[in-house]
Amino acid sequence: MPVVARVDPKNRFFSRRMEPVDVAQLAAGHVARGSRLGHHRCGYRTGHAMAKSLTWLIAVTVVGARQLGLAILMHEAAHGGLHANRAINEWVGQWLCAVPVGADLASYRSYHLQHHKFTQQPEDPDLSLSAPFPITKESYTRKAIRDLTGQTFVKQRLPLFLSLFRRGGADDPVSHESFVSSGADKMARFLAVNAVMFVLFWLAGAGIWYFGVWVLAMATWLPLVTRIRNIAEHACTSTGEDPFSHARTTHANPIERLLIAPYWVNYHAEHHLFMYLPCYRLPETHRLLVEKGLIERMEVRPGYLDVMRLATSSQRA
Repeated sequence: MPVVARVDPKNRFFSRRMEPVDVAQLAAGHVARGSRLGHHRCGYRTGHAMAKSLTWLIAVTVVGARQLGLAILMHEAAHGGLHANRAINEWVGQWLCAVPVGADLASYRSYHLQHHKFTQQPEDPDLSLSAPFPITKESYTRKAIRDLTGQTFVKQRLPLFLSLFRRGGADDPVSHESFVSSGADKMARFLAVNAVMFVLFWLAGAGIWYFGVWVLAMATWLPLVTRIRNIAEHACTSTGEDPFSHARTTHANPIERLLIAPYWVNYHAEHHLFMYLPCYRLPETHRLLVEKGLIERMEVRPGYLDVMRLATSSQRA
């Protein structure tokens, strides 16, 4: 059988013999196009890295807000509103809400009910959170930087961790700027539950994300949104006798609810007026107060930026 004839490309595509200069021109075009493709790949990798960084940043802020959400659900349990069954309310409020973020339901309830009893009065254990306001923008900026750089986290948690190695010492007092509870036993529970969480992350093949998202969010975004929550609830409100004016309601848009105010925590004036209402009933309560014409007695702000402008309106001396 004869061999199949071969086609010579030079005879089909060129009317003359290829000279070295022709080959050089083709090679030059090849190099130029390859360079452009290289730049394209570099741009793709840069964009991909930026997208991953943005995703990670969003994850940290959302998880930090959900950690605040766990504290808010603990607060709900402190009022008996997490579940109608008391035993379930206590167990879920303690082990699924409080302990993972370093809080303790019983300790929180004991002082928080005093806050409701003496709201914005001298006996209020949380009065120190609202009394200094308004402050200057510079003062708030310094506090926010400490929150976002982990300094607040270390200040709050390191003494509690060191208490594990002291014998017979009394619980250290902890500022009410944080819901974190003092005591070696409470710190031991916090570490134990978080160790279990790390194992679950690791078994799921995502151990790095426990530190890169959960712990980092707790060290940075959580202290900041906890501070903002404290400011929004009582800073620059009345210390008079009218209970309608002791707390603030802040309207929150979807982004604020995602990153700052989970579980209807922004309806704080309504919560103080009817503290045993479940949190999911507070928006309806707000609507009824508007219909009854009682909203005029309350401190209501259109958003968190408006609250922060009010809270940082003090001028330097």
